[in-house]
Amino acid sequence: MLITLTGGPGAGKTTLARALAATAPEGRDVVLLHGDDYFVTDPATGVWRPDPRGVPRLDVGEPASLDWGHWERDVAAALRAGRTVVADGLFAATTTTGRATPGRLDVFVDLDADLRLVRKIQRKCVQGGFPLDVLLRNYTEARRDAFLRHVEPLRDHCALVVDGARPAEENAGLVWAASDVATGRSGISRSE
Repeated sequence: MLITLTGGPGAGKTTLARALAATAPEGRDVVLLHGDDYFVTDPATGVWRPDPRGVPRLDVGEPASLDWGHWERDVAAALRAGRTVVADGLFAATTTTGRATPGRLDVFVDLDADLRLVRKIQRKCVQGGFPLDVLLRNYTEARRDAFLRHVEPLRDHCALVVDGARPAEENAGLVWAASDVATGRSGISRSE
C-alpha cells in the first residue's frame, strides 16, 4: 500500500507521517519516505536561483528540484518488499510509482497559509536559527506562488483532505480508516 501526504510547507505532513508510523495497524510494516531527503544536489540539475548576494540556491518550491528517479526507485523498492509506504512531501501525490497499487491513498494535508508560515518560522528560524528576513523574502518572492502553482492544484487529485490544525494522531486515524476502505479491509467497498 502507498499513502502519499501532500500539502504546503508547515502543513504537518511529516508530523502526520510519524503519527501514521506510530499508530500503524498490527501487521503493517511501515516505511517513511520524506520528500526533503530527495532534493537534487548537483547544480547541473534542478532549479537554481541566485540569492541577493548572487549565490545560486536550489528552489525547493519547484518539482524539477527533486531527484524523481531516486524517489521513484525508493518507493518501488519498498512496495516490492511488501511494506506500507508513507511518502510525504510537497509533490508526493505526483508519484507515478504505485499508481496501480491496490489501495493507494493520496492525502492532502490542508492548513491556512498564515498558520503554515507561522509553523515554518517556528521550525526554521526560532528553532533552527535561519534568518527570518531571508525566509520571509523567499516566501513573498517565490514560495507562495510556487505553492499556488504546484501544490494547491494537487488537492483535487487527492482522495482525502485532512485538516493540518487537528492533532496528528486524530488525522492518522482518519487516514488509516480511509486506507482500510481503499484496500477493502473495512468491509465497505469504495463505491458505497
